[in-house]
Amino acid sequence: MIAYALGNKLYLNITNRCTNKCSFCIRNQGPGVGGYYLWLDEEPTTQEVIEAIGDPSEYEEVVFCGYGEPLLRIHTVLEVAKYVKGFNVPVRIDTNGQANLAHGENIVPELEGLVDTISISLNAENSAKYDQICSSEFGEEAFEALLEFTRECKKYIPNVILSVVDIPEIDVEKCRAIAEDLGVDFRVRAYIK
Repeated sequence: MIAYALGNKLYLNITNRCTNKCSFCIRNQGPGVGGYYLWLDEEPTTQEVIEAIGDPSEYEEVVFCGYGEPLLRIHTVLEVAKYVKGFNVPVRIDTNGQANLAHGENIVPELEGLVDTISISLNAENSAKYDQICSSEFGEEAFEALLEFTRECKKYIPNVILSVVDIPEIDVEKCRAIAEDLGVDFRVRAYIK
């Protein structure tokens, strides 16, 4: 499933690759959400994603959020976002904030004008706990890179959100303080078992 609707939003599942192996990840619970099977046999081409979207104008938002890290496919994200913005539909990306590490360069300026909201999964109050919970392939470096990615997003994207999953290991209030210190919005996501 490449494009799937939940409520009035259309979600795009463009990769199953991720730089994290989070202990709480919904991928650990089954093959999909909302009755949609999200394990991809192969990554869709940019054209296949656009065809799966069709006319997005009936949706209040198009969200890059599937069973992997969408920004690992930055070029597909950019081309598809351009297509969606042609219909004046808001675009959101849900990300782990490690795209700059993964690509070895700052990709955030490329998102300007194409992405209205970016939701970055903070998921811990410090680098050691982040590494313990999220098991990034970048180790403890991932947490600081995520914070720097957030600072960069503030320069180019109108709405920046840091989020956490509501699990006992995470100090939600310390995470909220990090978001406040960075001057971005904060959201607590329900843990789905």
